[in-house]
Amino acid sequence: MTNQAYDGKRCPPNKNAGGKKLLEKLENCGSLDVRSAAQRVSRDPRDQSKAPASPGAHETDANLKNMSVAQKYGNKKLPNALIVGVKKGGTRAVLEFIRIHPDVRALGTEPHFFDRNYDRGLDWYRGLMPRTLDSQITLEKTPSYFVTREAPRRISSMSHDTKLIVVVRNPVTRAISDYTQTLSKRPDIPTFEELAFRNRSLGLVDTSWNAIRIGMYILHLENWLQYFRLSQMHFVSGERLITDPAGEMGRVQDFLGLKRIITDKHFYFNRTKGFPCLKKPESSSQPRCLGKSKGRTHVQIEQEVIEQLQEFYRPFNIKFYETVGQDFKWD
Repeated sequence: MTNQAYDGKRCPPNKNAGGKKLLEKLENCGSLDVRSAAQRVSRDPRDQSKAPASPGAHETDANLKNMSVAQKYGNKKLPNALIVGVKKGGTRAVLEFIRIHPDVRALGTEPHFFDRNYDRGLDWYRGLMPRTLDSQITLEKTPSYFVTREAPRRISSMSHDTKLIVVVRNPVTRAISDYTQTLSKRPDIPTFEELAFRNRSLGLVDTSWNAIRIGMYILHLENWLQYFRLSQMHFVSGERLITDPAGEMGRVQDFLGLKRIITDKHFYFNRTKGFPCLKKPESSSQPRCLGKSKGRTHVQIEQEVIEQLQEFYRPFNIKFYETVGQDFKWD
């Protein structure tokens, strides 16, 4: 398959693909069609023997009671908060971790309302949401919102007060993960190197490929800041979500104005997946781990290619750090 046959995942090419100059001159192309299949939590019997004891029956019972009451007496409301990105950053993990909080009700699938289904209207969107009590937060996640040009304006039109969660990850690792996922579905696509570079020997990166472009976070963020204050956005580190899930989720709870209920005692590290899982609740004999598509072994990429991409992303990363006031240490 030629690169041209893979253009469904590209924007119009930019002649100057150097990182620093692109940062000065590059304009966003139209709405990026970055699609991420909704993946549910799996219960893997292989992990059963590895899962430590549960957080406690009283907490599980309280969560189930709150859910039951909400389903019976609650109302369907437009979301107070959205996980808007990024694809292959760790958004599914954040959703599954935060939804064990008794004051959060979350939609499990990705509705893609603000990118693909906006013409269906807010009543249709509201109808998808779980029933919640007045004291509970309604949440949904669709990672492609972050790179969709129209999404910030549309979300702001729904509510100026919406809280936005963005899970970010080293853009090089993210691109490789994105490619690995696509390769598992379409094994006949070109190599990562062929798609990532317009001219490998000259180090010209092809920014029209969405797997590359998604990681230029600052370009997308500038679009969001036209409609939302930075204080309405919380940035989760995809790397720290793996090494310190309780710490990252503690900060997410703070951002959402929730009591810190999700703590260290809710997690254990699954060595098979290389990812933290939720400890098994008293009501189940099995732990809750992300699906088999999570923790997938990445395609092996030459170190020289990785270094070229790191150099390309560096100016974008630095400006992103400066804008959000946080150093993610990707360089």
